[in-house]
Amino acid sequence: MPTSAPLLLLLGLTAAAPPAPPSTAEQLRTVCRTQGGDPRNPWALAHGIVLEGRNFRARDGRLAAEVIVSDFLRRDGSPGGRGLYFEPFAADGTPVEPHPALQVKTLLLAGFSASRKFQASGGSVTLGALVEELKRDFRPELASSPEGAWTLDALAQVLPPGAAFRTGSGETVRIDAMMDEALATLERAHEDLAAGMRAGLPQVPKQKQGIYTHPCGGLHFFQAVTSWARHPAVRKAWGARLDTQVDVLVYRLGSEARQYEAALSEAPSTYRLPLLSQSLKFYGHFLETLGRYRRETGWSPTPPQRQAVTRAHQLLEATVRRLGEAGAWRELETLQKEQPQLYLDLVGDACHAAHGLAEWK
Repeated sequence: MPTSAPLLLLLGLTAAAPPAPPSTAEQLRTVCRTQGGDPRNPWALAHGIVLEGRNFRARDGRLAAEVIVSDFLRRDGSPGGRGLYFEPFAADGTPVEPHPALQVKTLLLAGFSASRKFQASGGSVTLGALVEELKRDFRPELASSPEGAWTLDALAQVLPPGAAFRTGSGETVRIDAMMDEALATLERAHEDLAAGMRAGLPQVPKQKQGIYTHPCGGLHFFQAVTSWARHPAVRKAWGARLDTQVDVLVYRLGSEARQYEAALSEAPSTYRLPLLSQSLKFYGHFLETLGRYRRETGWSPTPPQRQAVTRAHQLLEATVRRLGEAGAWRELETLQKEQPQLYLDLVGDACHAAHGLAEWK
């Protein structure tokens, strides 16, 4: 017979309280650590590194960074060959580097030095050698391409203002001009949102225009551009242009939140998980983007901007709760088999969202 609470109190005992439910951050970290540790999926490993840093390990015990390079880096040393490279996808469709320079950018941001050696097919290779391959393969149009975000971010991590490099085709690229063009690209991509902000509109519909043509809604491109502003001379040169882009991103939070809520209230149940996945992507990347901007540049948000960060945190918590109620987290293995893209989105965006929360701790 169970002991009643009054009797426990009479005996000087207390009933054990039920365990507290895991926090939003704990839930997201668990998804990232378990699903991101698959040694057969270098894309997932890279997302684990985003959250956990360079000491993150795959499920087989190896450092995730070493798995990525040793198992998936390819080498073509033939005359005119590709040199060192990652395929976008493995033969079975597993993503390796679906966006150019994603892996190198991840290793650089994790804090690996250019001299760090990795064992790879055909011998050891340094991270610096992989950076040199980025320079050799660089095409100037990447500065204005949605797919250029990871390459721009990687090169901006290792080159100081005023630096220049030569591509394999013999073209000279100046880092300052490259990043100035990237800022101009971001401004053009944000034109619709900026106009809505100036007009005081409650929202600007997402219609696959401007920034919405970019992977992950352009937030990786935003990170690449604003990271360059960690240099005081860049912040001075860009001035109010940079402040405007931050204001547009803050405005975008309210604009997109209204549209997600409207869509969720109207969509049939079959569309609920994809919509919640999109919400997870945006809110998590939003927190990560502004958190990284603050850490790298010393940006101090105004009271309204800080309120937006708090609101994004609340929206992320609600999204993670709804995903749990919809069975997303307990059904990840089923989703991996039946809806592989949705599975990848949930895993990758769980990592970015957990990282975003960590940036604001």
